[in-house]
Amino acid sequence: MKPGIHPAYGPVVFRDRAANHAFLTRSTMTSEKTIDWEDGNTYPVVDVEISNVSHPFYTGTARVLDTAGRVERFERRYGRRGVK
Repeated sequence: MKPGIHPAYGPVVFRDRAANHAFLTRSTMTSEKTIDWEDGNTYPVVDVEISNVSHPFYTGTARVLDTAGRVERFERRYGRRGVK
């Protein structure tokens, strides 16, 4: 790699405030806020809106839309178009 053109890559804690969950990984993201981690070291912390712990797809609470039912309900409510 060319020296001096890449951002610093180091350990960062990502914290999901909604689920009260945090995990340590490596990233180029930076933050002024820090957190004392389980290993006794201090790392920068980045707060995220959603993670795999709180996302509906991963938690199994995702809703499945019934697209076929929507069409029939529309036709029942407003009638079929183009019928003479």
